[in-house]
Amino acid sequence: MNSPQLPPAGKRPPALTRRAFLHRSAQGTAALAVGTWLVAPAPGRAAGANERVVLALIGAGGRGSDLALKFAQIPAVEFKYVCDPDATRGAGLLRQLEEKQGRAPERLRDFRRALEDRDVTAVVVATPEHWHALASVWACQAGKDVYVEKNTSLTLWEGRQMIAAARKYRRVVQVGFQNRSAPYAATAREYLAGGKLGKVTLVKVFNLLDGGPWQPQPDSPPPPTLDWDLWLGPAPAVPYNRGRHLGWNDWWDYAGGHFSGDASHQLDLTRLVLGDPPPPRRVFCAGGRLAHPDRRQMPDLFCVTYDFGDFVMTCESGNFTPYMRKFPNEVRYGDQWPYWPQSSCRVEIYGTRNLMYLGRHGCGWQVLEANGKVIAQDKGRFPDQWHLPNFIDCVRSRQPPNADIEQAHLSACLVHLGAIALRAGGRQVDFDPVGERFSHPDDANRFLKPAYRPGYAMPEPV
Repeated sequence: MNSPQLPPAGKRPPALTRRAFLHRSAQGTAALAVGTWLVAPAPGRAAGANERVVLALIGAGGRGSDLALKFAQIPAVEFKYVCDPDATRGAGLLRQLEEKQGRAPERLRDFRRALEDRDVTAVVVATPEHWHALASVWACQAGKDVYVEKNTSLTLWEGRQMIAAARKYRRVVQVGFQNRSAPYAATAREYLAGGKLGKVTLVKVFNLLDGGPWQPQPDSPPPPTLDWDLWLGPAPAVPYNRGRHLGWNDWWDYAGGHFSGDASHQLDLTRLVLGDPPPPRRVFCAGGRLAHPDRRQMPDLFCVTYDFGDFVMTCESGNFTPYMRKFPNEVRYGDQWPYWPQSSCRVEIYGTRNLMYLGRHGCGWQVLEANGKVIAQDKGRFPDQWHLPNFIDCVRSRQPPNADIEQAHLSACLVHLGAIALRAGGRQVDFDPVGERFSHPDDANRFLKPAYRPGYAMPEPV
């Protein structure tokens, strides 16, 4: 009998509706699954609803620690390792995990030791973005499933390697786009698919945050507690700099700023509710260091236009608007609605009949008609409560997760395309979504793939 497998690249499970979600919840399912295709379980490991899942955390910063504590609350889940090249990070997390699971995880600097342990079922990758792809591919090759934080990859080419590794080694790879596990995202998708908004012609995605001028810091010897070479990993070798180490989000070698680390959530949620369209063929981006004209690499404004053919989407992501606010906890975890005009990370979907406001991370959606009256809505809750159990459920069942690596990669493409359009001179770039290359201008293709350092190269083929 042949083992059932994940869908091949380019195929995806049918969208899960609100009704299906509630039906599964009534059956006791903790997560919002997205299909019924299966993949064979890992060799030597039986799949079962009560199977203990042993995890290794890679990256013990704020988000990594938060994820670890939330994963540890799921029954039959434990952490065996906490890995970070900085020995000063994770001490508090180790104590809290010891209290929860009765024994402390082992602290490691080099996560590759954890990949060698056959007891480890899966890894949680919460590093800077320049490590996401390589850590995920290495984990797949070691037979581990992967939960990897957003943005999915540092470059477009890397995302495709992550998909190839997940499929080749039959691994579950879930990305931290937790809006894909939100029940209200499913109802927004249903509402739009039903044509109740009319024909969607314009979509505006916002990510307008506070920020200020940047001050460079001098190079210095690395702290004795930090393995700087390991922290750099595949990125270029440079002298230690506190600004790079603690402000890595400001440097193209390690991230894409708040455009990739924050706006990626709204872009992914928008793709989801629109039915997961393929990447646009034309992209234009203007921006730069406009509000604070200093020497910081990362722009304080990205203003991107995506041409999808039958509709246009824009994304305005910046760091100069102290009067804009992220959704407060009363909105994310409660029944309060946001004040949409000053919500920094809202989405506006314009149909030929009405307008939809959409919020990430539990904020829900509302539809307004011409007189400003709300005619439809669905309030949400912060979706980690479904997204993290969904990954554990899929590790056990071998079903594809809600934020499977393929759709997550296609959402990450929107970030990469916008950044490349700006870095290539603020020109329009023409993109071939099949070959995932630029037909014009050709020199934009130099941003598709990073240069890896010896010892930290991406395996080719994966």
